[in-house]
Amino acid sequence: MKDLIKQLMQLQDIDSRILEKRLFIDKVPLRIFEVDEPLKQARAELEKITQKTEALGKKKKDKERLLEEINEKIKKMKSRISDIKTNKEYQAHLKEIESSEREIGGIEEEILLIMEDLDAVVREHKEKERIVRSEGDKIDAFKKKLDLEVSAYEKELSVLKEERVSLASLITPDIYRTYMTLLGSGNGVAVTKAKGEICLGCNMNMPPQLFVEVRKNEEIIQCPQCQRILYYEEEQ
Repeated sequence: MKDLIKQLMQLQDIDSRILEKRLFIDKVPLRIFEVDEPLKQARAELEKITQKTEALGKKKKDKERLLEEINEKIKKMKSRISDIKTNKEYQAHLKEIESSEREIGGIEEEILLIMEDLDAVVREHKEKERIVRSEGDKIDAFKKKLDLEVSAYEKELSVLKEERVSLASLITPDIYRTYMTLLGSGNGVAVTKAKGEICLGCNMNMPPQLFVEVRKNEEIIQCPQCQRILYYEEEQ
């Protein structure tokens, strides 16, 4: 019977390691999603800056186009000066030219302000691009590391599963069924250590006489509280 207890302990150890590796692999998508968040945020901020840059660029072009139109208007007005017959018309014509030239001055100032804003936004855009590249590099490195770990874990799982099949074949069907039932109901723990009259699976006390029997490791004894199979191990 001591051999059976030992086999169950070994089986539990293998199943715990299998569970640990499966949990790691199963959580990989979530871990990638979590590390992707800073990159998504950086990309969103970059997109906002890109839109702002494009809007300022369009605004500058619109002002420059308006400037060209007014300059062309002034040019045409000046070409018509020689056709003016009266002094009154001449003075009105000059005022219209002066008004257009003042408008040009205002538009040129607006263009300068837009260019200042554009320069600042372009610098910010470059910084956001740098952050996006940096976050992308971090995620690529993280994913490569995860891929290596997952590959190693899958190889270990393959070996563990083979060991498990060999070990499970040594255990009688009825005991194995009990073990599997407890494995499912006990959150992956069917066999647990007893220490100082306490089941370490549920941390509940057991009767002193029961602990005496558990210490012998000679028969299958289950915890009265959680039903897990108990074993005893001398302290090192």
